[in-house]
Amino acid sequence: MNADGAPDDITEAAWAELLGADHVDGDLVRAAYAEPRLRALFPWVGMWELHFSRCTEIPFTWDVPYTAPLKGGGFRVEGPARSESIGAADTATAAVAMVVERLPPGCGPAYIGNRHDLAARETQG
Repeated sequence: MNADGAPDDITEAAWAELLGADHVDGDLVRAAYAEPRLRALFPWVGMWELHFSRCTEIPFTWDVPYTAPLKGGGFRVEGPARSESIGAADTATAAVAMVVERLPPGCGPAYIGNRHDLAARETQG
């Protein structure tokens, strides 16, 4: 269920697509999907990076760290801003744990809409 109480088919469909995709590291996607707090967020991929959004439509939120494979093995965890490096992890599970440790308070489930819609909703309180 999403924040409005509607079935969250949109988020689950995005995860299902990524779980079968070849343009993102499968171990990373499976590790993220296994974590309920990340599975509640909307996943998206850009430049082989796995991102997590608090909303389901573009423009996405950009307040959750993201992760990507490193050449030669392991994963990097960055963000939420591109200029913020969190560190490296040897395994997908460790990278996911680093992301989860840095989730914003009250994060999830994904809101159906874009970041502007979500911000308006949060402002209304």
